[in-house]
Amino acid sequence: MMCCPVPVPDLLSSMGGEPDGRPSLRAARPLLLVVDADPERLDRLENELERSFGVDFRVRGELTAADALRCLQLARDLGQRVAVVLVDRALAADERSEILGRARVLHPDARRALLIEWGAWADRDTAAAILSAMSVGDINYYVLKPWTARDELFHRTVAEFVQEWSRNETANLREVVVVADERSSRAHAISSLLARNGIPSAFRRSGSPEANAVLHEIHEPDPGAGVLVWMPAVGGTILHDPSDAEVAEAWGVHTTLTDGLRSFDVLVIGAGPAGLAAAVYASSEGLQTLVVEREAIGGQAGTSSLIRNYLGFSRGITGADLAQRGYQQAWVFGAHFVLMRQVNRLEQKAGGFRAEISDIGEVTARAVVLATGVAYRRLGVPALEALTSSGVYYGASVSEAHGLTDRDACVVGGGNSAGQAVLHLGRYCRRVTLVIRGKDLTASMSQYLIDAIDAAANVVVRTSSEIVGGGGDGRLQSIVLRDRQTGREESLAVDGLFVMIGAEPGTGWLPGEVGRDDHGFVLAGSDAARDPRWDRSRPPQPYESTVPGLFAVGDVRCGSVKRVASAVGEGSVVVSQIHEHLKITNA
Repeated sequence: MMCCPVPVPDLLSSMGGEPDGRPSLRAARPLLLVVDADPERLDRLENELERSFGVDFRVRGELTAADALRCLQLARDLGQRVAVVLVDRALAADERSEILGRARVLHPDARRALLIEWGAWADRDTAAAILSAMSVGDINYYVLKPWTARDELFHRTVAEFVQEWSRNETANLREVVVVADERSSRAHAISSLLARNGIPSAFRRSGSPEANAVLHEIHEPDPGAGVLVWMPAVGGTILHDPSDAEVAEAWGVHTTLTDGLRSFDVLVIGAGPAGLAAAVYASSEGLQTLVVEREAIGGQAGTSSLIRNYLGFSRGITGADLAQRGYQQAWVFGAHFVLMRQVNRLEQKAGGFRAEISDIGEVTARAVVLATGVAYRRLGVPALEALTSSGVYYGASVSEAHGLTDRDACVVGGGNSAGQAVLHLGRYCRRVTLVIRGKDLTASMSQYLIDAIDAAANVVVRTSSEIVGGGGDGRLQSIVLRDRQTGREESLAVDGLFVMIGAEPGTGWLPGEVGRDDHGFVLAGSDAARDPRWDRSRPPQPYESTVPGLFAVGDVRCGSVKRVASAVGEGSVVVSQIHEHLKITNA
């Protein structure tokens, strides 16, 4: 395969056609671009990529940075999709950076990686180059070059990149398609619900060619002011203006107890990382387990666009993907799930607890795990509250990023979730403003995120600032920033506002016997032992509340470390404490 500047006929090959006979640019096979200055190695890379991906993708090899840049630009000019960009680590640092940087700007959905030789892990400079490129968002990870024909490790790694790209590429047919007016707050709420539950979906703007193609396929009229949801992956189900519960049920996620079971060993309230871990370990150890979640699987972590420091996921993983894996594990072990429902009342009874679940009724459990997490605090600006889901979003609603391509966004908050949201939005937005009340980010954000934000050219950090106003005609158009030191106010045009300014545990519904601190976080372990409501001769177990048999794990627990890994750890460890409690009560 010759390595040369990409001619137009090559990029137009294997395309479908428009009704007037012109080639359909979007129908072209997506591009896999590989750049290596060594002709022999490049030939091997091209051959290996062609072997596994040549049917569905166009493989392009380039020897120089200049040719690679021309290829990326031409693909953008022609409206072509680029799925994966692989760049040899041996290229000069400035050339590597230019290729990867341009790929990120021109094709933000493309997966990008450094190609390194086998054994390069012994070279600290290579590791430093990989970490640096990941920190500034130039690459997603690295790929070991194929050392022999049919190198299955190479094929598997690239296949994972292709799968990740496919999940983010809006032009691909998704398992669920939402058709509605782009200003529909309900449509955006459904898209967010799907994203948070790990259900791959695509939004099609009413009146667009993509929406019309969908409607033609399923013989449905335009929904007008309503919302149409099509699920081609599950029998072609079509929903008109569905409720959240109807969407979940159509996808196969239970919102009711269908088998009549009402008595459980463990009731887990909340399906964030802590609750999912508790469900996995409890059900795998033979405990009859019910998980109740009022919103979406994954909790706050489910909104994170990328969790890079979770053990075992070296390339990082989205919060929704991590939550889905936990959900599937627990389900296979036999855990029961009820989503879109909440526990309204919890009380002790002989031998355990009685809980009342909305629209379901009463269930009993021998032990209860509180894993309800936290909710983001509200801004308290009436004009902006009125635009919730219409440009104003609480939490990192990553499903909105595509809709903000080449627009301006603002994130409020100084924690890790805010930092992750800024970097994710920065892939698509023209400009992202991060607003924090403090003087810098060091007090509340991990250093790797701070470094990445510092390196992002289209991210601006506004310190010592707060949002005091804003508005728009049916959708967010502007916010008002106030400098907390000078009092000066400034209007800023933005299309999306993501509010992540702290969290509240939402534990006011719990009975008075459950001890809580001044902020509502549940006392457990040594904190519970110091509370006068603990009346047993034995000390409470580390995650046990002031009510024996009622445990608190994750963010809802007083003194918890607000990290996904710690929440998962608490959820797994608490099961051994549940066994100990059941042993005591059965004695």
